[in-house]
Amino acid sequence: MRALAIALLGLAACGDDGARGTASDGSSVTQQTGILTMSGGPGGTEMTGAGTDAGTATEATPTTGASGGSESGVDPSNGPKFDLPPTPDAGMMMPDTGCTKVDLLFVIDDSGSMLDEQQTLVQSFPEFVAAMQAQLADAESYHVGVVTSDAYPFNEAQCVLDGALVTQTAGEGASNKSCLPFTSGKRWMDETEDLASKFACAGQVGTSGDGDERPMYTMLRAVNPELGAPGACNDGFIREDALLVVVVITDEEDDHELMACGLPAQPGSAGEPMDWYNGLVFAKGGVETNVVVLSLVGPVNPQCPALDKCNGGINGAETASRIVQFAEMFTYGSIGQICAQSYKQFFADAISVIDSACENFMPPG
Repeated sequence: MRALAIALLGLAACGDDGARGTASDGSSVTQQTGILTMSGGPGGTEMTGAGTDAGTATEATPTTGASGGSESGVDPSNGPKFDLPPTPDAGMMMPDTGCTKVDLLFVIDDSGSMLDEQQTLVQSFPEFVAAMQAQLADAESYHVGVVTSDAYPFNEAQCVLDGALVTQTAGEGASNKSCLPFTSGKRWMDETEDLASKFACAGQVGTSGDGDERPMYTMLRAVNPELGAPGACNDGFIREDALLVVVVITDEEDDHELMACGLPAQPGSAGEPMDWYNGLVFAKGGVETNVVVLSLVGPVNPQCPALDKCNGGINGAETASRIVQFAEMFTYGSIGQICAQSYKQFFADAISVIDSACENFMPPG
């Protein structure tokens, strides 16, 4: 029995301590290889879920002999407790993870200072999508859509709505084309398209948009079930069983701006960063890790050159602290400089973030 005790102690010592977090109710969560343990929650309950590895254990007390002591000669009230692996439940099926579908939503500022940034985005897009498709070996289906930071005025009349996908462009700096038809038969692109050509059409939305940018609001409207309902402007775009990748491109903060340069006050999107976060997570069934947020904005550090709003805002960007805060709430969130000469490196770095999110994608249900 002493030999068994030594062996078991050795097994326990070899276990991976994993990572520990604390929930809002005071409970702690420990993630180990294939094991998730939650303890210390309301009522002091403890839950352990076993995966493929038995690296963590439940507690077991040494066997008590007829004399009231343990067979090992150690008083059970003071003696050691051995970590034993849980008994596998042959009937418990762990859910498969990994994404086979990806929905890409581009939220593009179409205000007067965004011409250079839109051109840089269109130039960087083909390599980004090609690299993502090459990296995500199991992802077979892609939806790609574009919305602007306002109700895009050049859409079909019934889809001049906040969050409605762009299918035709007009105005200063735009591609000035109809991008339809898409092979999906809907108002979004898919993997069967010549995506580089189609995105160059839809992504060059121009600079004639509303100066009151509200990209967070249009983002949330774009993934709202109302716009995704049959026959609606975004019919079929967002799928429950797809990884959602949101790319936000704006050179201004989304805030409640005071009057400047003789312009009226601009309220921006309603709510705060936590509200935007909660809204996007809710749209994905409450699974935060099924969302990737890539923000090309004016980062806090290093800052872009200042945006001169009174003179067109050329080659500068306002520091977007609120959008940065929103993006950093996500496990898979990245921040890039909108004032960069090229976005290719930002998108190249983002591929590994998207790949990790895809590998850990948790299907609904």
